[in-house]
Amino acid sequence: MRRFLPYLWPKGRPELKRRIIGAAGFVLLSKAIVLSLPFAYARAVDTMSADGDPAVWVAMALVIAYAAGRLGNVLFDQLRNITFNRVGQDAVRELAEDVFSQLHRLSLRFHLSRRTGEITRVIERGTRSIGQMLYFLLFNIAPTAIELIIVSIIFWAVFGWELVAATAVTVVTFIWTTQRITEWRVKLRKDMNDLDGQAMARAVDSLLNYETVKYFGAEERERHRYASSANAYAEAAIKTENSLGMLNIVQAVILNLMMGGAMAWTVWGWSQGRLSPGDLVLVNTYLIQLFRPLDLLGWVYRTIRQGLIDMADMFRLMDTEAEVEDVPGAPALVVRRPTVLFDNVSFGYEQDRQILHHLSFEAPAGSTVALVGPSGAGKSTIGRLLFRFYDPSGGRILIDGQDISQVAQESLRRAIGIVPQDSVLFNDTIGYNIAYGRDDPSQEQIVRAAADASILPFIEALPQGFDTEVGERGLKLSGGEKQRVAIARTLLKNPPILLLDEATSALDSRTEQDILSTLKRVSADRTTIAIAHRLSTIADADIINVMDAGRIVESGNHADLLRRDGLYAEMWNRQLSEADETAQAAE
Repeated sequence: MRRFLPYLWPKGRPELKRRIIGAAGFVLLSKAIVLSLPFAYARAVDTMSADGDPAVWVAMALVIAYAAGRLGNVLFDQLRNITFNRVGQDAVRELAEDVFSQLHRLSLRFHLSRRTGEITRVIERGTRSIGQMLYFLLFNIAPTAIELIIVSIIFWAVFGWELVAATAVTVVTFIWTTQRITEWRVKLRKDMNDLDGQAMARAVDSLLNYETVKYFGAEERERHRYASSANAYAEAAIKTENSLGMLNIVQAVILNLMMGGAMAWTVWGWSQGRLSPGDLVLVNTYLIQLFRPLDLLGWVYRTIRQGLIDMADMFRLMDTEAEVEDVPGAPALVVRRPTVLFDNVSFGYEQDRQILHHLSFEAPAGSTVALVGPSGAGKSTIGRLLFRFYDPSGGRILIDGQDISQVAQESLRRAIGIVPQDSVLFNDTIGYNIAYGRDDPSQEQIVRAAADASILPFIEALPQGFDTEVGERGLKLSGGEKQRVAIARTLLKNPPILLLDEATSALDSRTEQDILSTLKRVSADRTTIAIAHRLSTIADADIINVMDAGRIVESGNHADLLRRDGLYAEMWNRQLSEADETAQAAE
């Protein structure tokens, strides 16, 4: 709660603070009316039951005042809600924005290990619980405490200490019993939430991998896997609901014992001439008003406790430390000559899994440097380190002589463009996905980037053109089309450094040659690092670094490496023979 209070009472927002004060004023006005109503009701009954001619107009006025008071109570309650709604919504919105920003600040390692469904549920439950907690704390528990104190004073003044003591004992017993049972229920509820998150995570994971499920005919397997989680959740939910029934029964016993005892005590006082029929109405009305919010106390307490758990999960997410942080006061990267230098870099995803071993190479400004080698050699890891998704365990990476660990990450990533091997698109239009490469690009720039990436004819042939929806992760497009959209996006970004991670792997030979010539043209004044398995795509690179087991074992241009007859020559000859076999099979 201490973490959340700054969102509820924000600095520099006096209009929201005025709304909170106004809502508190309406709460007090509502309580003043509620606490005066029983007197009007009781005096109306006494007037009607008095000996002699009844004072009709007095009783009528008291009844009308009672009805007007009930209307006023509703009016002030609604004005309170109207006044406070913006405060609650703004607080929830700001907290949700902070959580969203924190998720983007967290490192790649976190996002590779997270479950999207569970994270979604944590945020959903956390933000939803805030609104409920605010309502109950400010408009249920606090007003009930005020009402309890004032009712106790009234009972003491009108009926004596006996009724006050009985009420106090009942309230304390009720709260203690409710708290004990609800604590037990909170554990059941937490288990239910965990199972709910697990079921949702499995459902989302299965649907995201829809094609894989179909490839392996695993629909029934996925149904059983989801059903096991759903059944476990259902059993936990049944236990939770049954415990609620038990809580309601215990609460009803305590409250009705008090109600019956208090009214019987009032009747006894009436029989002795000390109390009037109106006093019976007074006691009954006050206890009903007092017990109505108390009757909800179990639900309110459970909601608040559950809200605290949900908020704690969300704040734990916010407190997750980012693996890669900017140093205090980190300056922006300034790129005049886009040279890239890996200086004795070592790295491993885990302590016992070393990927790069004292790796050193340089990509001079304006050159094209290729990284080739067998799978698992560490080529893609170099790209992740260059973008600073991870920090190396040893050595350093320099761009234009500046250590990338000492500059702002935002400026670093602004200076590098990438065309990844697996191009994932947003579930939006083709135009939106291309325009993502730059803030507020013009339509002319988008069209130019599409033309340079050889995808403009395809887009113009579509009925909706750039407004064509690409589907989730771009699944409505072919692999080659997605790749070309990704290339256009990077061309629009226009960075001084390009990272091509198998940039043409999903393209046919004709389109590949078109894009290679485009990439060669746009790379003229840039530093390009190309990661490739297909050696023919990087044969004209200025420098080719051959990697094996996290080390550079050969370096030079294409002709030099072939003359050495080493690993590169072996890979080249193998790919040539595979191409010949494919051509013969086609014939």
